[in-house]
Amino acid sequence: MLLSTRSYTKEYLDFDNIQTPDLNRNLVELDIINNNLGGYNASLKGLKTIFKNSNSINTILDIGFGGGDSIKQLAKLAKQHHKDVFFYGVDLKRDCVNYAEINLKELRNKKLIWDDYRNISADLLKKVDLIHCSLFLHHLTNEEIVDLFKFCKHHNCSILANDLHRHWLAYYSIKFLTTLFSRSYLVKNDAPLSVMRGFKKNELLLLLKEAGYKNYSVTWSWAFRYIVIASE
Repeated sequence: MLLSTRSYTKEYLDFDNIQTPDLNRNLVELDIINNNLGGYNASLKGLKTIFKNSNSINTILDIGFGGGDSIKQLAKLAKQHHKDVFFYGVDLKRDCVNYAEINLKELRNKKLIWDDYRNISADLLKKVDLIHCSLFLHHLTNEEIVDLFKFCKHHNCSILANDLHRHWLAYYSIKFLTTLFSRSYLVKNDAPLSVMRGFKKNELLLLLKEAGYKNYSVTWSWAFRYIVIASE
């Protein structure tokens, strides 16, 4: 398996013709995978670093929140650090919004939006201190990632991104595990493909530089994740 360059093959999740029960099963299994393989840890480590270096993170926007589990994890961390943080979430899929509304029903300090992140109002974005995305960047082309980074920069929002390290061991490991344990055709197809659409560290550094950032970092986290942090 040669992973020298990113794949641009679309994942099933990128299409609109997914039946609601199939999408919901996918969201359940992604939460299981992230809990058992430490996928949330990259976002949590990143937010801890940001809290340590800044006292002005009061509002976080999560782009492409899926089932809302990352918001749940980040909210728990904020509470542990005695931070009063409000969460906005935006996702293109109505079914994801419906699922996350139930999943996050105990979380009062949140508002979920069904839309493209690029349509969010400037007034709302003035409130946002940090834009978070987990397993979202790899769904985009390099050009779209640069546009997202520029969007964050234009609206004076710091970035915290958590995404996949493109590595042969990650590919074969997740392919084996999902073939063995998954009951979701979406997960079985998309999980290994996601790794093929993932990144090498230098690629992420170049994308941040192209977007005009000067203050940024890309660090590795188990299991095969990169933590991207950028700010003005």
